[in-house]
Amino acid sequence: MKKRQRASNDEEGEIDLTPMLDVVFIMLIFFIVTATFVKEIGIDVNSPDKNQNIQDADKKSIVVKISSRDRIEIRGRSVDIRSVRANIERLHAESPEAPVVVQPHPESTTEVMIQVMDYARQAGVYNVSIAAT
Repeated sequence: MKKRQRASNDEEGEIDLTPMLDVVFIMLIFFIVTATFVKEIGIDVNSPDKNQNIQDADKKSIVVKISSRDRIEIRGRSVDIRSVRANIERLHAESPEAPVVVQPHPESTTEVMIQVMDYARQAGVYNVSIAAT
């Protein structure tokens, strides 16, 4: 009689894992499918070729230099942040195919660099690159 009670207790103690595995596989498929459609937001950055001569690029392009204290310089002249767009528009009107090259100092803030890039795009120049100083 004790053997029959032990056998019935063993059968009651088993857990069927099949439904749990089904749920896990369905969740795995769901996460794989949804992960492929996630797109991260970012900025397209065009950097000049390493083989390109920087002095030749300065003659052909509109170079905007940003100093370590976030002072902006266009063609050797100090410019206020509010007049960057007007200066780029004027230089772009002189040479329409000239790209804008932003040269930020490593200690300058990213906010000023992004503002300069935004002003360049608002001025109608969509070929904006970032170059190291």
